[in-house]
Amino acid sequence: MDLIHRPAHEQLAALDRGEVSSRELTAAHLDRIASRPDDNAVVTLDAEGALAAAAAADERRARGRGRGRGRATALLGLPITLKDALETEGLRTTCGAVELSEHVPSRDADAVARLRAAGAVVLGKTNTPPFCQDLQTGNELFGTTPNPHDRRRTAGGSSGGSAAAVAAFLSPLDIGSDLAGSLRLPAHYCGVHSLRPTGGVVPSRGHIPRPPGWLTTSELLSVGPIGRSAADLDLALGVLAGPAPREAAAWRLELPPPRHEQLAGHRIGIWADDPFCPVDAATRALLEELDRVLSDLGVRAGDSAPPVDLASCDRLFRSLMFAGSTASAAPQAFTAELAAARRLPEDDGSPGADYLRDRTMSHRDWLLANEERRRLQERWAAYFEDVDLLIAPAAPTAAVPDQTGVPVPERYLTVDGRRRGYFEQTTWLNLAGLAQLPSATVPLGRTGEGLPLGVQLIGPHLGDRTVVRAAGLLGELWGELRGTQPVFAG
Repeated sequence: MDLIHRPAHEQLAALDRGEVSSRELTAAHLDRIASRPDDNAVVTLDAEGALAAAAAADERRARGRGRGRGRATALLGLPITLKDALETEGLRTTCGAVELSEHVPSRDADAVARLRAAGAVVLGKTNTPPFCQDLQTGNELFGTTPNPHDRRRTAGGSSGGSAAAVAAFLSPLDIGSDLAGSLRLPAHYCGVHSLRPTGGVVPSRGHIPRPPGWLTTSELLSVGPIGRSAADLDLALGVLAGPAPREAAAWRLELPPPRHEQLAGHRIGIWADDPFCPVDAATRALLEELDRVLSDLGVRAGDSAPPVDLASCDRLFRSLMFAGSTASAAPQAFTAELAAARRLPEDDGSPGADYLRDRTMSHRDWLLANEERRRLQERWAAYFEDVDLLIAPAAPTAAVPDQTGVPVPERYLTVDGRRRGYFEQTTWLNLAGLAQLPSATVPLGRTGEGLPLGVQLIGPHLGDRTVVRAAGLLGELWGELRGTQPVFAG
């Protein structure tokens, strides 16, 4: 069925027009998944449950209770997948960890419950590295998810299964999560769209890690969508955004509309490169071309210097991330880390020493680091008073070779022939993560090797719809200028 190659919002429109039933559309996606086992993106399938949900959606439409303007029917009958870090009632949720291989939750994550309430049909769960803790996707339970454009390269992580599933037409929409670029890096590598919403806009209870049953998650984490178009991101955002269930009796969330409906009127900044985390020639050329095009259109904010320092932001982000990661550490292991940190020489500035200090920082030190972050957020807010969006690299390069089996300390990134640190893949993405700003990735073409290449759009606090709208406009403009087609995998 050709329809499964279309974006999610177009598949919904076909359902609305009665051109296809949800059961037919769901069966077509299930057939696609079965026909492409080498993608290894959907690792837990719920064919029976999906077909039953699809039949219920069809019956609802037949009774005249189909999609209207409300959230309750916003996704009625649309097949979707979910990152295996989001708990699903009655459906195995492992987060890629052997320890959770038999974990079957008794309750949906808040975001999953919201999707089901909107009529979404859950096909199954997509692969992730153990406990979401890698920049590529593979684990002992399910193996490696390759990049669907080049199986020698990584799909990224930790939402690698999510991005690969959407890029390979196994699912029109997936919901994943982003702490250190976990949505945006895989989307960039696989050539699809993604959105990290403003921090706190989408409830995150039911996300692993933390351990199953915990009510809290990392305050750096955002739950968000991966799709084939900016319109798909907007569709999902409309369902996901809102107060957590226990707060919904008291307040509502209404995200501001886009600042502009057309590119005209925008003031757009560009941060094309930085010596702290240099990008490769292809990425730099794309951003420089964007600079020229947007300048010609009169929307380039040429005098807008970035409001923060990349190196300082990266260091602060990692400090807060490592500190937060200890919440669910085993007591004995954490005690051992505390003892090791106390033995460190004061002049030891190695990465390993910094990691230990961050993991074991005092509450006072965390408060000071959080104050520094709040001051950075104020600088971003001042920047976005005069600028609508900042365009920056999504990553230093297109998708890198998969390094499964290589010990983490031995992994590296190659940028224009020069060896760089493995974790520099997410340095640019951590800008938005640290400040909890909305950020989208937009695929704009391919490298000479045929790999997807795109950029990151960062917007003001709660400016999610401004980011999503601009992502769609930028993609349309680039398609018209270059005559490019979507970069999904066949």
